[in-house]
Amino acid sequence: MMKSGSNLEQILRAGYFAFTGELGPPRGANSTKIREKAGYLKGIVDAVNITDNQTAMVRMSSWGASIIAIQEGLEPNYQMVCRDRNRLAMQSDILAAYANGIRNIVCLSGDHQDFGDHPEAKGVFDIDSMQLIHVVKTMRDEGKFASGDAIDEPPRMFIGAAANPFADPFEFRVRRLAKKVQAGADFIQTQCIFNMTKFREFVHRALDMGLFENVFLLAGVTPLKSVGMARHMQKDVPGMDVPDEILRRLDGVPREKVANEGIQIACEQIAEFREMKGVSGVHLMAIEWEHMVPEIAAKANLLPRPQLCP
Repeated sequence: MMKSGSNLEQILRAGYFAFTGELGPPRGANSTKIREKAGYLKGIVDAVNITDNQTAMVRMSSWGASIIAIQEGLEPNYQMVCRDRNRLAMQSDILAAYANGIRNIVCLSGDHQDFGDHPEAKGVFDIDSMQLIHVVKTMRDEGKFASGDAIDEPPRMFIGAAANPFADPFEFRVRRLAKKVQAGADFIQTQCIFNMTKFREFVHRALDMGLFENVFLLAGVTPLKSVGMARHMQKDVPGMDVPDEILRRLDGVPREKVANEGIQIACEQIAEFREMKGVSGVHLMAIEWEHMVPEIAAKANLLPRPQLCP
């Protein structure tokens, strides 16, 4: 495989502990909001995920917002979901993204449209996330479209995928991850992790299968802002596993200090991930809390970030 020109790829292949963030595009055409969020992340993260109509709510397109992020000095992880496009649209968007300087892509199924603001929308799901990974890999490594036709200039993307270690059935999670690795994923970002015991078991099983020999795992971290947020994640978010001990810990501090305790928990997790075999970095999902990312990065001893030559 030819290298993609991705900073994130260089960081990971050089053996550094990677640090990625997340930026949600606005529900409008105002680019100022993206630039404001980017200001908190520039120089702090190695790359930033630009979400694709997350929670099935209409937002500025991921690749359009990714171009603005590049203008602001950030490297985007361009997310693409299978919910909204068929394979023709996906491949044409990938070409356009690469032509505009985007070097990372994260291939996802996407939240079902029933959860969003257009529940009557027709889901496309022409291909699934594993097939999308394979399509991007074929475009990159073989210089061919899914049809088999040749591409005049292949999009050399660093290919990412997602994993949820906590969805049921737990025993199937590693097998699903293995399929994404086999399809051609270069790096994996996980769902938010709170149950460290269960995550350690997930990583142990993946290591036993040899999944991280050539693929990089970035553990998902979300700092909890409140007890209410923790309870919502525990009870209402499918595939999320928030142990009662986390709730008890947050309940045990004064209300005005809960957010600080949530950040402390996140920093403790990051410290453990740095020592965990098979984990190559963290993906921080500070939901609408981008302005806190520099403080979290500093407290977690993730700064300064390595500066590698292009």
